[in-house]
Amino acid sequence: MEKQKLEQYLSTNAARLYCVLDGASVPKLPMRLYETGTPNECLFSGDLAADIAYVAPYLAYLGPGERFTEWVLTEGFGKHWGIFLHTRFSMNEMRKHFRSLVNAYDENANSLIFRFYDPRVIRKFLPTCTGEELGAFFGKVDSFFGESEDGNALVQYQIADNALKETVLN
Repeated sequence: MEKQKLEQYLSTNAARLYCVLDGASVPKLPMRLYETGTPNECLFSGDLAADIAYVAPYLAYLGPGERFTEWVLTEGFGKHWGIFLHTRFSMNEMRKHFRSLVNAYDENANSLIFRFYDPRVIRKFLPTCTGEELGAFFGKVDSFFGESEDGNALVQYQIADNALKETVLN
């Protein structure tokens, strides 16, 4: 998908545009964030070893016309780097919400990393959710966006009438 179309679908005056990017998929993500001065928050807490920091998920603000935004939209689409979202809430509030989603537990109460920020995961996960689960997952998010399975379109996820609404944007 062309950067211009992505910008058209993702731009809004009613909400802030953020992304959650997967350090395991995005080359040198922490360095890119640092070099561009992009407002960001790691979704893992505490002092991280360098090898963990480089594969951790990061919440980042995507400002219009910013160098980092241009790079993500130009280089990352179709490569399952992460997801986009619209919200009216602050980065701090969104980090708190997403940190509550990062850890999941299996049937034996073992802690696992839930990689909801991988577009391949979110597109399989969201259709399995009940209305209550969608409400908990979305929290303060108005819309999530992820690339389609073939990487050629953007899929918008919203809650409508207590159910998931998926819209393919191409």
